[in-house]
Amino acid sequence: MTGRPLREALIDVEAIEQNVRHLRRLVQTEVIAVVKADGYGHGAVRAATAALSGGASRLGVADIAEAVALRRAGITAPVVAWLHGPDPDFRSAAEHGIELGISSIVQLQAAAAAASPDHPVGVHLKVETGLGRNGVEPREWVRVCAEAARLERVGHLRVVGVFSHLSNTSLADDRAALARFHDALDAAAEVGVRPPLRHIAASNAAIALPEARLNCVRLGIAIYGLSPLADRSSADLGLRPAMTLRSSVAAVRRVPAGQGVSYGYTHRTAAETTLALIPLGYADGVPRQASGRGPVMIGDRRFTVSGRIAMDQFVVDVGDAQVAVGDEVVLFGDPTLGRPAAAEWGDAADTIDYEIVTRIGPRVHRTAVSSEMTGGRP
Repeated sequence: MTGRPLREALIDVEAIEQNVRHLRRLVQTEVIAVVKADGYGHGAVRAATAALSGGASRLGVADIAEAVALRRAGITAPVVAWLHGPDPDFRSAAEHGIELGISSIVQLQAAAAAASPDHPVGVHLKVETGLGRNGVEPREWVRVCAEAARLERVGHLRVVGVFSHLSNTSLADDRAALARFHDALDAAAEVGVRPPLRHIAASNAAIALPEARLNCVRLGIAIYGLSPLADRSSADLGLRPAMTLRSSVAAVRRVPAGQGVSYGYTHRTAAETTLALIPLGYADGVPRQASGRGPVMIGDRRFTVSGRIAMDQFVVDVGDAQVAVGDEVVLFGDPTLGRPAAAEWGDAADTIDYEIVTRIGPRVHRTAVSSEMTGGRP
């Protein structure tokens, strides 16, 4: 165990590449690989490189700073950023050739103002179709599209796409939103906006609602090997989880019956037993809400967190199992290899696996590995 990081997330870059390739065959459209939030905790540059190798043609991020970081890392593929603050200044985006998601006339005008004579700014116009977040309001849609068409004619903008987001509430809700999106596309065409890309489906609808694929989809959680569907696992979808979160047993203690464990003594030992200390805590993204419920593998045996998860550590009551300092501990990884799934931690914390992988903190060392090193499928 010498030299292993105290806290480590193994990132199987081949899994990301293969997941994208598998999904690309399924959807048969252009793929925007979403690498926001540091690639859902996997590392944005690492995830972007793997996704592009797997067949993605564009990258998606939340904000301009994330996009600029990709450019500075040497990534030249098209990148779209769609979440902006008030009074946006898009000069940095224009300088780095970053496409902008546009949700208002103010943002549209700011994008045009940032353009240079020889380099119009690429934009994706977003229409609100029922999610209640950003996007051009329906009553403003025609006016915004008409202005976008004018700015495109004079060379300040390129309208690359029209897009929206679905709620994933139900197929009926998503189909209703999709119908509103088609109406918006028709209205845009009437005033001269006919973009090459039309995208509304993220991972959920890209898999479960084929008519929403149009000619482009945005794939986020699925490229990291996690299922966006409640009724189908990653294995059911032919995906392989890319992150394995692991540590090592830091201390072992034999204790009598009635021993309190961790803050608040929410767990007391029922009999003489062995306690194993794991140096991962909520500062590392291990959710405190999963106290007493989160699954772990120590060696080839599964246990459950005992008592409260603390900032830097938690305890596992292993009974009479033979556990030693330095033994590998896996919190989650590929369940087809017998490891707990990130979704199990989501269930234990009353949240979703998206949050589990994305919240893994900066103290956790990310190590890029191949499938062979993680025991993954070829």
